[in-house]
This record gives sequence, structure tokens and C-alpha cells, in this order.
Amino acid sequence: MKTITGKENMLMYMRGEHPQWVPRFFVFPDPYSKYEPSMQVVPPSFLGERRTKEGGFDIWGVEYIATGEMSFSALPVPNQFMLDDITKWRDVIKAPDVSGIDWEAMAKKDLSKINREETAVVLNTHSGCFQRLMAFMGFTGGLCAMFEEPDEVRALYDYMSDFYLNVTKKCIEHYKPDIFEFVDDTATALNPFVSLEMYHDLIKPYHKAQMKPAVDAGLPIFIHNCGRCEDQIDDWLECGVTAWNPAQIVNDLDGIKKKYGNRLGLCGCWDSTGPVCWPDSTEEMVRQAVRDTIDRFAPGGGFCFWGSTYGSAADKLTEDRKRWLTEEYESYGMTYYD
Repeated sequence: MKTITGKENMLMYMRGEHPQWVPRFFVFPDPYSKYEPSMQVVPPSFLGERRTKEGGFDIWGVEYIATGEMSFSALPVPNQFMLDDITKWRDVIKAPDVSGIDWEAMAKKDLSKINREETAVVLNTHSGCFQRLMAFMGFTGGLCAMFEEPDEVRALYDYMSDFYLNVTKKCIEHYKPDIFEFVDDTATALNPFVSLEMYHDLIKPYHKAQMKPAVDAGLPIFIHNCGRCEDQIDDWLECGVTAWNPAQIVNDLDGIKKKYGNRLGLCGCWDSTGPVCWPDSTEEMVRQAVRDTIDRFAPGGGFCFWGSTYGSAADKLTEDRKRWLTEEYESYGMTYYD
């Protein structure tokens, strides 16, 4: 029998405690769920004022594109880079002026539809400096800059970090989040984009600095990092991370769970490139994948469910697959520890 709210259950997981049932990660509320979301990611709305469903611009001026075939996941417009010489970044990259923002009013509006008794607020303020540099220059230009002009990269990272630290501190004060999420995709499906030495030199100091306000506020921290990035786990823990999403299967997730236990909550562990996510996946495939993922990673706690299916937004089966996934999680995952 459930004796706590979904929010409390999620926070138990984030603190490394054994939850009453398998929690679930939400970015947005699920229209197919019978329950209030246990958590919801909330970015300050000024960050998305120039964005549309089809793309638009971010606050730095990078243009994004999204299509129904991509489930409206936005990516920088290909081969349209705003910075081609890292030594010229001061002429091109300009942080927006936030001095006129009414943080209290924005927080009230952004949180107005969330039931904070039932739903944990997850504050997300930005993508990390590495991912931002790649958006400015593309991966070829950005990685070459890190190798050839590390001092200029540090100077740009310092500039962006100062801006985001101000934003994060303001948001923690006014949104009063329950969890902090830090996002920086530093790896491919095969390996990290940079060596561990370069990560320690050019990326980790900024990760640690950006998480420090959350650590100081006593907030548990999600890190979002796609790809095979398990080499960086010890550094994340040192920075204050308590859980990792989407913890993709290209990592040794069984070994990680055994090594770290509930010190590092695994969220996801879902085969997002396998047959269950192909356009011809069936209902039984989707439901079985939910059960298999939970069976493999939920024992002992330290696991939060997140699953995905993909397809054209115009295809009814795309929505059916989302519904099957939710139904199976709620019938299987929410009773798993019973």
C-alpha cells in the first residue's frame, strides 16, 4: 500500500533511499497517466521566449530546427555556425541582459500549473558549456578550439558560467526547487568526445561550479549526459551528483549499479535505439521492454524508469506506443516492490 506521494517517492530515490515503488522521470506531464507526475522539469521561461515548436533561436542567437519526424526534438540548424574563430568570441557571443526580469513573477507563472504537494519541481537552467560551444561552432570547430586555443575556450566558459550562475542562484531563490538538473552531453555512443585529462582541465571545473549553488542549497542533483560517459562518474559524484539520466545502455550499467549501489541513481537504462523504438514495434514489444528494463535494474532500488518510443507525430501508432509504455509502467513498475 502506498503511504507517501509520488513526489516523496521520487525524493527518496534521489537521496539514495529505497523508494516504495519504481519512480518515473517526467519532462512534461503524461496525458496517458492516471496519476499526477512525481516530478516535472521546469526551466525559467525567459530561456525559451524565442523558441517555437518548429525551432527558433536560443538566448545566445543559435537557431534550432525541429520536425514532427524527430518528435519535435530541436537541434541547431546544420552547418549554420555563428562562431568560426574562437579568438573572436567576444565580438560574437553576447549574454542577454536579465537585469529587468521580475524573477518572483516569472517563477509564480512558471509554477502555476504544478501541484507541489504531489510533484517535485526539477530546476533546469541551461545546457553546459561544452554543449553550448558545440552549438556555436559545430563539433569540428569546437573540438579543435579546445585543443588549439584552450585559454580562449576557458575565457568563453568563464563568461557563460558567470551568466548562468546568476540565473541559477536567482531561480533557486524564487522557484524553490526540490531537485536540480544539470545538462551537458559530453559523449558519443562509443566514447567521450574528449580525453579524461581534457575533461578534468576544460569541462569539469565548470560542471562543479554550476552545480555548487544546488549543493549549497542541499538539493539532490540529476546529471543529464547521453552516450558512453561512464568514465566521468567519479567526477560527477565529487561535484554533488546523486542521479544520472538517461544512463544509456552503451555503458556498463550492470557493473555501475554493482559498484556504486544507490549512491548514483540510474534513470532510464532504456534501449532507445533498439527494435522497441523502431516505427514497426508492436504493443507486446513495448510492454515487454518496460518489464525487462524494470526487472533488470529495479532490484535493490537506485532505479528510476524512463522510456521512449519514436515515430512521426502524424502517425497514430506513435501515440499508441506512448500509451502502452505508460500503462505498462503503471501496472508493473508501480507495483514492483509490493
